[in-house]
Amino acid sequence: MAVIPQNFEDWKFCIEEQCGILLTVVFAQQLLAIYNNELLPETQRFIHRYGQDHLRHIKEWFARIVEEKKVK
Repeated sequence: MAVIPQNFEDWKFCIEEQCGILLTVVFAQQLLAIYNNELLPETQRFIHRYGQDHLRHIKEWFARIVEEKKVK
């Protein structure tokens, strides 16, 4: 696995298994609200560290979590 996950499954494993963070709908929605606003300092730091492409992936993956959990 890459240091920075490059796909949804690796990212989800990293967050849930390696970091011990539960990917709930509320958590995903909170992070989406932050990362969808590129004027926020937290989002600016993310872009500076990881770039626009990874931000796009992260937003897609958090949106996927929201959708998957709604279906259950």
